[in-house]
Amino acid sequence: MQYALHPALRHANLDLFRIVLAFGLMLAFASGEHQLMGQNSTETDATAPLPPDDPHWLEGLGIRNVGPAGMSGRVTSIDAVRQEPNTIYIGTASGGVWKSRSGGIHWEPVFDRQPLQSIGAVAIAPSNPSIVWAGTGEGNPRNSHNSGGGIFLSRDAGRSWQAMGLEATRNIHRIVVDPRTSERVFVGAMGSAWGPHPERGVYRSTDGGSSWEAVLQADDSTGCADLVMDPGNPDKLFAALWSFGRKPWTFCSGGPGSGLFMTLDGGDSWQKINRKGSGLPEGELGRIGLAIAPSDPDIVYAWVEAKENALYRSEDGGFTWKKRGTEGIGNRPFYYADIYVDPANENRIYSIYSMISRSEDGGKSWEVIVPYSGVHPDHHAFYVHPDNPALLMNGND
Repeated sequence: MQYALHPALRHANLDLFRIVLAFGLMLAFASGEHQLMGQNSTETDATAPLPPDDPHWLEGLGIRNVGPAGMSGRVTSIDAVRQEPNTIYIGTASGGVWKSRSGGIHWEPVFDRQPLQSIGAVAIAPSNPSIVWAGTGEGNPRNSHNSGGGIFLSRDAGRSWQAMGLEATRNIHRIVVDPRTSERVFVGAMGSAWGPHPERGVYRSTDGGSSWEAVLQADDSTGCADLVMDPGNPDKLFAALWSFGRKPWTFCSGGPGSGLFMTLDGGDSWQKINRKGSGLPEGELGRIGLAIAPSDPDIVYAWVEAKENALYRSEDGGFTWKKRGTEGIGNRPFYYADIYVDPANENRIYSIYSMISRSEDGGKSWEVIVPYSGVHPDHHAFYVHPDNPALLMNGND
């Protein structure tokens, strides 16, 4: 029997199709075997399968491929045109960049002609919505994550793309564009999960990506886990550096290079924030997620992986901090440690992880608003519209 694909699916991502196909193959194999055994369970002729307690009943079964079964089907990044939020771009861990012009009702793949399809970050230039950046290599270093090969730029709203360097960074988790000029771009490069190399940290371009300079680095095992810009002062940024390393059988999170850093001059110089007396935990830290309150940029939040994972809040622009809470904020910080602040309410925070939690009191307490049921778990991307806090977008696994 032949089947025709619906026109909307003809250009669908092959990785997702293969995962669905593999799942279908595995289900078909399992249900077929169950049906065969059920039909013949009372048979006594020579064609009946051997009973399961016979030690020789699998001797004739050879190892064979039942179809590709891979993970990494998650949405890793979301951005939308501020003045036209029906125009949405998403990055996926193994499916390239997708664009919707209908508020998410219809989607089209816009990155399929590029040499690799793992996306860690997408960002629209605030001053020109036709300029869209895509950083390759997802920043969620699970054992199934895919590495990338640099940063790409579209100047025509996703119709065409140009490679703009940073090929050796392997995994780009954040892209921040100066709202005053699309020429100044910051990149948070996480780097390879599988071994040390120097191309990690925060990079800056002041010429629209024609050239890049490393403006914040620690060591060969430390990358940038988060990067945020003060919405009222584009020269002020916070960067979370993270030492980590993955092997096929284990994962190490935290090390001497980890820490929270701040620049007040657009990246020319940086100061380490998690020092003695700051209120942040001392010693080796793990992954850190960051958020600045647009309604009051003096309020900054940091979700810190340490001996005791906790949320910290600063009320003086990031110089001193107080612990807010440890319960309900999240789990598995190596896989997700992202927080977001309501643009009109500095006390309303969202934390995305296996579920989604919300705090209405600046992180002291949390309630789950997206449980395991109803919406698929493992949430890796979130978007709060800067002018309409009721418009939320969630990208998950």
